[in-house]
Amino acid sequence: MTDQGHDKLAALEDRIDHRFRDRSLLERAVTHSSLSGSGTVRDLERLEFLGDRVLGLLTAETLWRRFPDYSEGDMAPRLNALVRKETCANAARAIGLADALRMSASEEDAGGRDKDAILGDACEALLGALYVDGGLKAAQKVFDVYWGANFDKLAARFMDAKTALQEWAQSERKNAPVYKTISTDGPAHAPVFVVEAIVAGLKPAKGEAGSKRAAQMLAAQAILLREKIWTDNDID
Repeated sequence: MTDQGHDKLAALEDRIDHRFRDRSLLERAVTHSSLSGSGTVRDLERLEFLGDRVLGLLTAETLWRRFPDYSEGDMAPRLNALVRKETCANAARAIGLADALRMSASEEDAGGRDKDAILGDACEALLGALYVDGGLKAAQKVFDVYWGANFDKLAARFMDAKTALQEWAQSERKNAPVYKTISTDGPAHAPVFVVEAIVAGLKPAKGEAGSKRAAQMLAAQAILLREKIWTDNDID
């Protein structure tokens, strides 16, 4: 790695407030698979696999602790939104991870440094590298800084989806949304509800969750996003 590359890694360590004992872990976490074709370069994919699980654990535990009244059905869609690739990519942008990424010239020319898929994968790989190098505490520190703000936004977004859709319908002089339960599957201790949100003049949307309320929220959110009343930028 060039001196410039080492400088970028040092700057990245400053931003995440962690000095790697094993710098090779960080080097791998920022190396895109476009450089691994020869088989002599170790890329981020294995660390991404691990980091995805670390992210899931940290997110699940934070949801469990911060929202003690939420059921499993309430927490599952929130977890999915917090670990999705776009959310990871936004965290990567906040960290400034793009500047440290290593990739082929062709991938870089194709805009690789700003692709959600690449940034999201690298961010998960970084969490994996932090976990291996410094344990869960090191990964938790970065998670708390770059994901923490999303929890309040996400909670408000899910809690207000039905209200937002109803207010929008009223502003458009439409009848209030109707929620229809399409199906209920699964065992009694872990049901899965599919609910359809219906607004006159719009294509219905479905939500699936472990409670009717959570499914209704997801169905309402689906309409809000599809009609561009809400955007994915509500979670950054």
